Amino acid sequence: MKNALVLGGTMFFGKKLVSHLLNAGIEVTIATRGRTEDGFGNQVKRITIDRSDRKSLLGLAEQNWDIVYDQSCYSPQEALDITEVLAGKVGRFIFTSTSAVYEGGRDLREEQFDPYSFKIGELFDRSYYKGLSGYQQAKREAEAVYYQKADFPVVAVRPTFVVGEDDFSKRLQFYVDKVKNGEEMYIPEPENALDFVTSDDAGHFLFWIGNSDFVGPINIGSKDDISFKNFIEMIEEIVGKKAVLTDNQEAATPYVFPTYFSENVEKAERFGYSFPTVEEILPKLIRHYA
Repeated sequence: MKNALVLGGTMFFGKKLVSHLLNAGIEVTIATRGRTEDGFGNQVKRITIDRSDRKSLLGLAEQNWDIVYDQSCYSPQEALDITEVLAGKVGRFIFTSTSAVYEGGRDLREEQFDPYSFKIGELFDRSYYKGLSGYQQAKREAEAVYYQKADFPVVAVRPTFVVGEDDFSKRLQFYVDKVKNGEEMYIPEPENALDFVTSDDAGHFLFWIGNSDFVGPINIGSKDDISFKNFIEMIEEIVGKKAVLTDNQEAATPYVFPTYFSENVEKAERFGYSFPTVEEILPKLIRHYA
């Protein structure tokens, strides 16, 4: 691998991916709207694009790319634009998808959503897809477009809930703050389980899988999961306060689904990548936010 194009790569684990590529001596080009400072200075090349404007993507096809990482696709139309603009130009393609392609459950496995056979409907841009159901539909159809339309080999990486000290979503921090401040939280199904992946592992895994010959969908997350009940108890123990739980649905919380939502990562581990346990991930982050 000599060169890499990263669509996105200016935030969260995308920045960590870019750092890994640079540390490996790979020539990196970042393609974004140019609105976010990436902090890489003259270490990277930059192209300004707008995923809603196909014409702005044409400059990406002026050279061949050993590998392309797509961190910024949020609609099937955006996926189709890239497959057509970069046809014949890509050696390997890594798409950052999501665990949200699944309906939910425990021990979710890659075969529970098949992008090779998923029916592609009418294509829309990202403004069409609203809320969690819209996000799920957009990512499902984007995966389907890449696998069914692209002339290059595709990997769809499906992260579970990504956490880290640099998490701009502040979802984990939300829970820590609520417990610290004695504020109400609505958690309707405390026995439901979830799992996590760190931004460090997400960025490193993307780099790692790019150097493999793997093709297809693949989950990334912790080795195990944790129930909401135990998750809250872990925060209580570290913060030194009891959580205030309520039946008031207006006190809604992140990560809450009507079912279990945790992935099985055996496929990634069979290929040689080892993930930490929840116990190895959460306590130090909770202490950081506390």
